[in-house]
Amino acid sequence: MEGLARDGELHPLQRRFLDAQGFQCGFCTAGMLMTAAAFTEEHLADLPRALKGNLCRCTGYRAVEDAVRGVRHVERPCAGRAVGRSLGAPAGPQVVTGTARYTFDLEVEGLLHMKLLRSPHPHARIVSIDTSAALCVPGVVAVFTHEDAPAALYSSARHEHPTEDPDDTRVLDDVVRFVGQRVAAVVAESEAAAEEGCRRVVVEYAELPYVLDPEEAMRPGAPVIHPKGPESRIAGPEDNVCGEAHGETGDVEQGFAEADLVYEETFRTQRVRHASLETHGCLAYFEEDGETGQERIVVRSSTQVPFLTRRALCALYGLPAEKVRVVAGRVGGGFGGKQEMLTEDLAVLAALKLHRPVKLEFTRAEQFHGATTRHPFTITVKVGARADGTLTALQLRVVANTGAYGNHGPAVMFHSIGESTGVYRAPHKKVDAYSVYTNAVPAGAFRGYGLGQVTFALESAMDELARRLGIDPLVLREKNVIGPGEPVAGPLGEEEDLHIASYGLDQCLRGVRDALAADTSAELAPEGWLVGQGFAMSAIACGPPGGHIADATVQLLEDGTYDIAVGTAEFGNGTTTVHQQITAGALGTTVDRTTVRQSDTDLVRHDTGAFGSAGTVVAGKAVMQAADALAERILSFTAEYARTPRSLLRLTADAADCDGRPVPLKELFEAARGRGVELRADGHFGGSPRSVAFNSQWFRIAVDPDTGEIRILRSVHGADAGKVMNPLQCRGQVEGGVAQALGATLFEQVLLDERGEVTTAAFRRYRLPAFADVPRTEVHFSRTSDAIGPLGAKSMSESPFNPVPPAFANALRDATGIRFTEAPFLRDRVWRAIDAHRRQGGPRP
Repeated sequence: MEGLARDGELHPLQRRFLDAQGFQCGFCTAGMLMTAAAFTEEHLADLPRALKGNLCRCTGYRAVEDAVRGVRHVERPCAGRAVGRSLGAPAGPQVVTGTARYTFDLEVEGLLHMKLLRSPHPHARIVSIDTSAALCVPGVVAVFTHEDAPAALYSSARHEHPTEDPDDTRVLDDVVRFVGQRVAAVVAESEAAAEEGCRRVVVEYAELPYVLDPEEAMRPGAPVIHPKGPESRIAGPEDNVCGEAHGETGDVEQGFAEADLVYEETFRTQRVRHASLETHGCLAYFEEDGETGQERIVVRSSTQVPFLTRRALCALYGLPAEKVRVVAGRVGGGFGGKQEMLTEDLAVLAALKLHRPVKLEFTRAEQFHGATTRHPFTITVKVGARADGTLTALQLRVVANTGAYGNHGPAVMFHSIGESTGVYRAPHKKVDAYSVYTNAVPAGAFRGYGLGQVTFALESAMDELARRLGIDPLVLREKNVIGPGEPVAGPLGEEEDLHIASYGLDQCLRGVRDALAADTSAELAPEGWLVGQGFAMSAIACGPPGGHIADATVQLLEDGTYDIAVGTAEFGNGTTTVHQQITAGALGTTVDRTTVRQSDTDLVRHDTGAFGSAGTVVAGKAVMQAADALAERILSFTAEYARTPRSLLRLTADAADCDGRPVPLKELFEAARGRGVELRADGHFGGSPRSVAFNSQWFRIAVDPDTGEIRILRSVHGADAGKVMNPLQCRGQVEGGVAQALGATLFEQVLLDERGEVTTAAFRRYRLPAFADVPRTEVHFSRTSDAIGPLGAKSMSESPFNPVPPAFANALRDATGIRFTEAPFLRDRVWRAIDAHRRQGGPRP
């Protein structure tokens, strides 16, 4: 890709990708560009076939298609009017020229390579490890086992408050609890030598009983996976219950007695891989601290949480914070999967022991065997309503399979039963929820953080309830959803800091009604195919509970431009662009006169991390505070310096306008420096209070009853994002969320064999949505302005995923007359269900 540009001029295709913003994290862009650079008119006439060998996990492909076809979306910068405009990502030129620096785009002299030996057993105690043969392999420097690692318990999950997760993990353990758990780390001069060293490590195991089903795991007599004490904060170790929640408002039995109709069903969701194209990995090396002259260790990692990773490394290895620097370069996709510490602890262990730089990079197979997945859920929904559709009672039993370790387990479980139930009014609500250990690959944080699983069940149940009552499913929702100013209260009660600070759900639902009224897409269905339509809705808190901290600093530089220092990482989520837009708007300048320093614990102040949809609503609010404070500081200094009343001053792109007389920012900087005044300001936000964002999704689909093939005829998404800071990027987040959710709906699933080993550990066996699989989704933003979010904005990165699976399930129900209760809706499953329905004499839809 670097060779496309000539004499400093971008290739026309590179320019098109910039103009259309045909990327997000950018990790796939080199492949997209090089493929498209060879296109002929014949290729352009059939892009689904032409791009069948290229995968993108972020964009949903619409932006890629627009880039290839030369459609421009990026607007020109305008001084002081940056917010609300579709401006391009500041790293765009680097992404399209191949110069963006991802985790391993760094030369480190004397680098050692680490490879991991992983467990072949689902549950076993390590009796002995013989490393002698491995150490004889030429190039092997060291082999590390549990005897070399800290004995301390911790969690690989990263949260601002570490006590949110059970401490059930060791760097290297003498007990393995799933096939794929790391057993030993071999460090060598080359990857090949390290791999050969792993093959020569001899391990003697004493196999232990194992359990893969969470219901079986909770029964008396099941193997206890974590026999640990209260210091680990496991809810019920003897029952393999990692975390649990029980709550009731009102009396559900009374509510069901008052109902004219009660519907009850059990729904299941599967394991899904994040499938970020850049795998987990890090470099650990040493450098001299420029201020103290002392040596410290640097960890360059593909992480969403550099500050929390530093905190964990310091705790594990007894290091002061100033001795550890964690840096995230540009991250090639995250989706929650990199809210973990899965490589950094081992790389630092080896680097500290050997005093040499160490690299650990997961292969694609290791992403499946040794990283985390989305939590599989089993949800039993019971809902009652009067004949007019008024809900009387809502009850859930939720079982989440957290796998062998509890990283994120309790938090995902608690989050799953919050806004999903709180969005509906019902006088009687009850929940019993469990996060359960099994001897399977661990689950973790994933886009939606549990809400999507329960939303799939609840929105499917609401649709079925409406059909059985003979009520329009849209009318049933409108009758029962909470309104402006109402509490978001689930069975566990109301969260004190969660408020509906703006309300766009009505507009989301109106968008569905408008789509239905004007829709002609059914005409596109092949003859004889079954056609149906369905929709679903969802709500999500703008930020995680319990606090999410962001600190930011904005300062005027000597050349008259502005520097923004903020901790949050960039992995295609667009926060860097938004932070520049906020700053430019506050300071009356253009985004190209701002630069951002980020995700480096040495250069910026604390940030909890890029997760929980916090990049705009938390970090953005800190940036806004800093930028507003700096604007006031500059104008106050200018009033004194230029002897002009403050009321007659305003900031422009590169100057302060003093009643018609411009004073260049460069001059103001020099004047301030001469008087010992620093033109900089700080901002801070602790993540509370929080608002609520809403989404809706509508599909019309066609189903071939003879093969089970499904075609999406039309896709419409409603998004209540408050003030949309960057319409182009926000639309991209929605489209990417819809595409990822469609993968989980239609074909993505991590499969395990009878011993819990992953059998889909490659993209040839784990199917991701390709260009041909993803429709162009129409995105409609609600016109709202939030009272809490910065400049009226709300979050919109996780939430678009959540209503997609149930909307599709409801459309499939409409088309076939069959309620599908288990995702994914594989073609063979759909055909078998239709065939069985016919054989049983079921009515044709």
